[in-house]
Amino acid sequence: MRSRNDSAVRLGALAALWLSLLLVMYWWVADGGVQELGGWATGLTSAGRITGLAASVLLLAQVVLMARVPVLESAFGQDRLARIHRVTGFTSFNLMLAHVVTITWGYAAGELHRTPSTLWDLTVDYPGMLLAVGGTICLCLSVLTSIRVARRRIRYESWHLLHLYAYLGVGIALPHQLWTGQEFLSSTGRTVFWWTAWAVAAAAVLAFRVGVPIHRNVRHRLRVTAVVPEGAGIVSVYVAGRRLDRLRAEAGQFFSWRFLGRPGWTRANPYSLSAAPDGRGLRITVQDAGDGSAAVNSLLPGTRVLIEGPYGRMSPRARTRRKVALIGAGVGVTPLRALAEGLDYAPGDAVLVQRYTDQQLFHDEFQALWRDRGLSLLTLPGSRRRPDSWFGAGVREYDDVQALLQWIPDIAERDVYLCGPEAWTALVSSSLTAAGLPAERLHLETFKW
Repeated sequence: MRSRNDSAVRLGALAALWLSLLLVMYWWVADGGVQELGGWATGLTSAGRITGLAASVLLLAQVVLMARVPVLESAFGQDRLARIHRVTGFTSFNLMLAHVVTITWGYAAGELHRTPSTLWDLTVDYPGMLLAVGGTICLCLSVLTSIRVARRRIRYESWHLLHLYAYLGVGIALPHQLWTGQEFLSSTGRTVFWWTAWAVAAAAVLAFRVGVPIHRNVRHRLRVTAVVPEGAGIVSVYVAGRRLDRLRAEAGQFFSWRFLGRPGWTRANPYSLSAAPDGRGLRITVQDAGDGSAAVNSLLPGTRVLIEGPYGRMSPRARTRRKVALIGAGVGVTPLRALAEGLDYAPGDAVLVQRYTDQQLFHDEFQALWRDRGLSLLTLPGSRRRPDSWFGAGVREYDDVQALLQWIPDIAERDVYLCGPEAWTALVSSSLTAAGLPAERLHLETFKW
């Protein structure tokens, strides 16, 4: 039932986006936008209007996509939302740049040499244009730091902070669009559409990025109860609080965590639950990977914790089949450990494939689940046998797909939950596809940024 509801939400959300784009294009055509393309200066101005309209729709859409709206989070999963947000964001940014260039060039009567002075006159003389320039700068900052080359050079926490300037950019661009855009105010229908769109985006951010987290943290009052080493550079953090049965977290989901009383506490880090929520406490397991994760080792019992979430679709919600396979590598096995405990399955219906190099995380806990729940266990220890293989050196006789089918012959009939390093999961995904697993039954989430 939940999977059907989620499919309906995904279809409805995409339909709403396309209908919005078609609606503004219809208004542009109704105003003679196509006919104006016949002239050079009028064509530039007309192109500037339609690119600005489309950019505005997509800009608002990407704000809503990342506003942590629960119904969208549940239907898409945050990593899919992030991918759509990325495509939508770069598209809206490119359209915005095209809007600035073409509308200014058109207002300069199509004369390129007059464009700089025209841009200055528009900025200084038109209502809201100075704010629009400020908004454009904020959006440029957000986009430039989202380019892959730039992202590799900055810390996650720094990128996250800079990325929040996109909200400021969207907010201060509003006066320009409502004061000077004829497509926004030339009819009651258009005015209602645009004010409603802006109100929905603003309400989504205020409610789900601000209001809900504040309410949950005030209600639950989370604190660290213990920090337990799990291996070299890996610790589990146990957290308790009030009324955790109302948190509605599921195995496999993650939260954004802030641990107070230490440097950098204002910047959140995403960590998956490593144990199924029981209504009394939560557990995460963190590997020292630098930045905020390094400070987790030194947390003390009693430390106050702030959370955002739960997020993610790699949970029982995504399940459609009786049998499941859980495939993970390294600390990526963390959400799978929670799923192995939290999923409902009969003995033999769930299999865990765990890849590790030096240490097997949660060895004793997986053994207990094997004894008590009938969880089947397959381990892939040691170094990988080849750079293009996701198996360990101990598997020699078969290629990856043959080995997978040898171990799990009915893999194409299962739901598969996959988590691990990006390059490794890409190899596993390729093998699963070759083995006949439909794409909709592969459940994969990453914290890639």
